[in-house]
Amino acid sequence: MPTRIFTACLGTETNSFSPIPTGMDLFRRTMFVRGGAHGEKPNVFALPLILWRERARALGWEVREGLAAFAMPAGDTTRAAYEAMRDEILADLRAAMPVDAVMINLHGAMIADGYPDAEGDLLAHVRATVGPGVFVGAELDLHCHLTELKVASVDAMVIFKEYPHVDVTERAEELFRIVADALAGRPRPVMAMHDCRIVGIFPTTRQPVRGFVDRMQALEGRDGIVSVSLGHGFPWGDTPEVGMRVLVVAEGDRAKAQALADRLGRELWDMRADLAPPFMGIEDAIGRVVGHNGEKPLVLADTADNPGIGAAGDSTFMLRRLVERKVGGVAIAPFWDPQATLSAFEAGVGARLSLRIGGKLGPASGDPVDLRVTVKGLAQGAYQRFGKADTPMGNMAWLRVGEGDDEAIDIVVNDYRTQGFSPECFTATGLDITRCRGLVVKSTQHFHAGFQPVADDILYVSAPGTGSMDMRALPYARVTRPLWPRVADPHAR
Repeated sequence: MPTRIFTACLGTETNSFSPIPTGMDLFRRTMFVRGGAHGEKPNVFALPLILWRERARALGWEVREGLAAFAMPAGDTTRAAYEAMRDEILADLRAAMPVDAVMINLHGAMIADGYPDAEGDLLAHVRATVGPGVFVGAELDLHCHLTELKVASVDAMVIFKEYPHVDVTERAEELFRIVADALAGRPRPVMAMHDCRIVGIFPTTRQPVRGFVDRMQALEGRDGIVSVSLGHGFPWGDTPEVGMRVLVVAEGDRAKAQALADRLGRELWDMRADLAPPFMGIEDAIGRVVGHNGEKPLVLADTADNPGIGAAGDSTFMLRRLVERKVGGVAIAPFWDPQATLSAFEAGVGARLSLRIGGKLGPASGDPVDLRVTVKGLAQGAYQRFGKADTPMGNMAWLRVGEGDDEAIDIVVNDYRTQGFSPECFTATGLDITRCRGLVVKSTQHFHAGFQPVADDILYVSAPGTGSMDMRALPYARVTRPLWPRVADPHAR
């Protein structure tokens, strides 16, 4: 009988403070695939499954593919939705058995009603189903909650190293090599973890995190170290084991793995004050735009209203101040407003109309802004590029407030809630971003790879919203562990 592997995917990134519930419909609208039928434009979380299928078949292995489901980040997943998808994956697994290995792609920050570590619960059920002899491997987003249950339930775990996540397929390759080596007879790896007790957001495009990731990778493949990962954690997940943790996979020597994890964790602790990017307030950021006369636009990341961390994508705090201060030459995208988008399509290009924009999802979105706009461009069923995947933006409308490139504010509204990954979130509607002096992108960091080439500078703006960057003020209910910067020395006893 040929080697047989089972693959599946389940995940979402739960923002416990988001007003948007996560139910089955949100999974179906994001990614809900059975039998590996991912189509011509697969979701980014389908890429590992496709790669594992191709690599396994090239080796003559048999591949059984279970449910692949992923939801755009929002609030807690309903109990009914989680249990239904978990049970379907387990039923798919039982139908595929006997299997030699299970490879499962997760996000790692999924919280469901009654399950503060939903993906840990899934992995524990997978382990109970296949028993201790079957190799279980998992790939996780670096914003995962790296919990004791997850680590105890698998043989090897690999986490994205880059933020923005431009290495999804590379990490899938890494995990496949580990699984293939184990099935070829190499000793089963062991894992060790270190809790850094740090909470925050840490881009890998800037120092010192960039250098730390490079050092992690340089350690791999040497002296029995198989893989080194840094789980950044997802700070808006109200779950007991939130926070940054180091994970080391080694060949049989758990003490060696633990020693390295502890050493790297201490390095991170010593660098803690420099890990997060500098955040600017709205007024200071707009002031930079007012004084900007470079050849390329400034890019302002509206970090708190990033749909990729569970925000609505319709907050008006930045827009309102631009209008009130009469600052032109600025464009904002993608601005989630299905009603405004529909109205623009009904009116058509060139139409002038009054619209109430944004502020639909409650206090974290701010108040709606009433504007007189001109419809400048429309795009139906648009996509933007993120790494090796095309991601949907839905229908989009370019709305202009005012006249002339230097005086106008351009707003790109859409009807599919998503963050900005690439300049296409502006240009798909025909907007020429080279004429702008400022671009406001509703994203935290995933925009970076796409926008860096077109930006004079990138500013991280700390506006109000669901994804507040004030880690000290996050209203946790389930988190009792002391964490920096909420506590000056969380390691003190």
